[in-house]
Amino acid sequence: MKKPSIKNKAIFLDRDGVINIDKGYVHTIKDFIFYKDIFKALSLIPKEYKVIVVTNQAGIAKGLYTEKEFMKLTDWMLKKFKEKGIKIDKVYHCPHHTEGTITKYKKVCDCRKPNTGMLKKAQKDFNLDLKQCWLIGDHENDIIAGEKTKTKTILIDRKDKNITKNVKAKNLLKAISLILKS
Repeated sequence: MKKPSIKNKAIFLDRDGVINIDKGYVHTIKDFIFYKDIFKALSLIPKEYKVIVVTNQAGIAKGLYTEKEFMKLTDWMLKKFKEKGIKIDKVYHCPHHTEGTITKYKKVCDCRKPNTGMLKKAQKDFNLDLKQCWLIGDHENDIIAGEKTKTKTILIDRKDKNITKNVKAKNLLKAISLILKS
């Protein structure tokens, strides 16, 4: 008889607005500013959780920057986390947008949040139990993607957004504290 496999847990993080200040289409190192609490917050995550970034990157589809530029920034970001002893297990991104100007990225896809493609890909890649995972985002589309997969969600609400159906936190440090208390 085959033993049931143990499912893993993860904390999914949106990038812009959660990890870094969202100045709109951030794609260069000089424009990437980590939130001041990010390193402390992520250092509190228990080792049993995978840490996975899921980020919509419409700027690629809109021709504002290339996927290569996105990857360069991502590699730099991951290096900064590693220097602080923080492991990010994977970064998933969606380069698609229906209003894109780059033909290969101009489409409806299943990965762009609020769709669930990035979460389901991570589920498969890391053998995750999405009901035991958390998604932390700063937009309603992040929260909807989590809800569709039964992933628990926390809205980072630095500006008192009128999204009331969800657990809210003022910053990532408070969000991680809520997870640790649950």
